[in-house]
Amino acid sequence: MNYKVLTAEQAAEFINNGDAVSFSGFTAAGCPKAVPTAVAQRAEAFHVQGKEFKIGMYTGASSGDSLDGALAKAKAILFRTPYQSTKASREALNSGEAAYFDMHLSVLAQELRYGFMQKPKFCIVEACDLTDDGEIVPTSGVGNLPTFCCLADYIIVELNAAHPKALRGMHDIYEPKDPPVRDVLPVFKVSDRIGVPYVKVDPKKIIGVVHTNLPNEVGAFTPLDEVTEKIGQNVANFLASEIKTGRIPSSFLPIQSGVGNIANAVLAALGNNQDIPNFEMYTEVIQDSVVGLMKSGRVKFASGCSLTVSNEKLEEVYADLDFFKQRIVLRPQEISNNPEIARRLGLITINTALEADIFGNINSTHVLGTKMMNGIGGSGDFTRSAYISIFTTPSTAKGGAISAIVPQVAHTDHSEHSVKILITEHGIADLRGKSPIQRANEIIENCVAPEYKDMLRTYIAYAPLAHTPMNIETCFEMHKALKNTGDMRNAKF
Repeated sequence: MNYKVLTAEQAAEFINNGDAVSFSGFTAAGCPKAVPTAVAQRAEAFHVQGKEFKIGMYTGASSGDSLDGALAKAKAILFRTPYQSTKASREALNSGEAAYFDMHLSVLAQELRYGFMQKPKFCIVEACDLTDDGEIVPTSGVGNLPTFCCLADYIIVELNAAHPKALRGMHDIYEPKDPPVRDVLPVFKVSDRIGVPYVKVDPKKIIGVVHTNLPNEVGAFTPLDEVTEKIGQNVANFLASEIKTGRIPSSFLPIQSGVGNIANAVLAALGNNQDIPNFEMYTEVIQDSVVGLMKSGRVKFASGCSLTVSNEKLEEVYADLDFFKQRIVLRPQEISNNPEIARRLGLITINTALEADIFGNINSTHVLGTKMMNGIGGSGDFTRSAYISIFTTPSTAKGGAISAIVPQVAHTDHSEHSVKILITEHGIADLRGKSPIQRANEIIENCVAPEYKDMLRTYIAYAPLAHTPMNIETCFEMHKALKNTGDMRNAKF
């Protein structure tokens, strides 16, 4: 191989204060680990000397502790986009230490190409294979890698032996042209491949290769509990009933599912419901439950941006790559999350709400309207273009002290105009074709926890008569009670 071999520390020395750095991967899958950790250590050394050292960060989505975690703890983040989920990075952005701009995941690549933000100087890539003529084969996640490599002046490759070279062929790398010459994105079936199985770069850009053998940092998922299992069953039962009424074709439609324990519960319930046909997925994150469903034949094909699975499940995939490469394709997020493709394929989208209000508005991101949790992620990419958009949430949190359903969300990420179905462990609210007051009654009666029903009924009863009966004097009483007493049940209307 005709590239200079570097240690992680040597690679980190190229990066200086104020540089914008892009990273491969999507979630903790496919993210570089050794070089970001070394950059964090470089920052700490500068800080000890009283010198500034912060970098701008572009990623696919969230990342692992060796990337987001290490850089945040080292106070080395100047700005961050488009999504994060580690405790350290969350603390940095909520304290104002790091600037954070939350973005729909499908648009970062194109907005960088449009010149809307600072161009990345470096791209740090995790790869399972690299050729002398500049073919980079990503590992278990793609993210925004094609655009990052195209725009960056310099590329550093972490060649990670923990991922087999035989992954070549699982990826479908395609970068669209920009307006006014953009053409149709030619994905007409979930399994369509429209690109090449590698990212092609100018070999002269690659300033070094760092050899590693490091596992992914995807955390294990919490086992299903009674609440998440019930939510999953409610989703599966709703979709089965839609098939029976003819509102969903009998052959079914592709599924998009968000990340997390509820998403795993939903997919498990779909697999167990015999009224649901074998199905395909066109989504951003392929999780643990998909591996088992694929082996049993329930999931026929999955298109995503990353294999965000536990290391145990990833080894299961790698042990039978011939099987899984025929059933999985990993794409850049500009394609996996593309609204044009979502609408064409007729996706049934299933995402998780942090908070919903009685009119169907969804807060995916902000605790009490001010503290960023993670970010909007891909939920907006899919929701607006869905065949049917579903949001799920447990009805309560913190032992019942928090109701996930309130009179008015403290922050709006998805408006009532985009949200079709809301599901909790208590039931299903079908918001299609309903006025605001009809939606409110539907949500209160079907989705709200019993201890909060009367409270929300009272709110509606005393709200001013209007198209949307919102009382601006009392709509945040539940939030106020939580802030002042630690329990929304103390709210008074």
